[in-house]
Amino acid sequence: MSGGTAQQVATATDRFSAAHAVLKADPSVQFTLSRAPPPPQPPAWLKAFVKWLGQVFEPVGRFFAWIDSFFPNWPYARIFLWVVLAVVVALIAWGVYQRIRHGEWRLPGKLRFRATVVAVEEDQAWAPDAAPVREWLREADAMAAAGRYAEAVHHLLFRSIEDIARRRPKLVRPALTSRELSASDALPLPARDLFAGIARLVERSLFGGRPVDATDWTGARAAYSDFALPGTWRA
Repeated sequence: MSGGTAQQVATATDRFSAAHAVLKADPSVQFTLSRAPPPPQPPAWLKAFVKWLGQVFEPVGRFFAWIDSFFPNWPYARIFLWVVLAVVVALIAWGVYQRIRHGEWRLPGKLRFRATVVAVEEDQAWAPDAAPVREWLREADAMAAAGRYAEAVHHLLFRSIEDIARRRPKLVRPALTSRELSASDALPLPARDLFAGIARLVERSLFGGRPVDATDWTGARAAYSDFALPGTWRA
């Protein structure tokens, strides 16, 4: 290396050292980095709660692991079978909800339609206008023919309550009044309105002292005929 080149290298080294010294002396530049503080720990009560949840759901996890042990060891088959199991559980939960709310087991959509075809045909067979031989309807007609319209309408009200008890077993209770029944969301809206019309006539007669005439009876009988039809209960 020639003397000139060596001199240049020494000069560059001195400049670099001087610049480095100036940089280290600058207080705005940090060269010593401290370790980051540890993340905050959750409170003790939260740790205890999470531990308690783990203990509570541990049997559930073992149960699902037991079910999973019966599935074939194929990933896609396991996914398919778990989906089927989830759908079945959802249908059961939905049916229990419908049972609690409406007092009867129901299936969703098309499944319900297929399951109730026979029941609908049976309901149509006993519709009042299609089966006039029913003794209770003959009794009401006899009362009306004798001019006892209030008794005849009251007779229809009792039969309407019997129909509700047959279709909604959980709804009818001894302490429940006709007005409370007619306001229940467990009845389909068309059936609720028809029943409320019959109940109002009876209330007007029993508690209001107003007479029930032939027109009232005709309207109440027609209302009951529609009330008892299966289409009113499917609405």
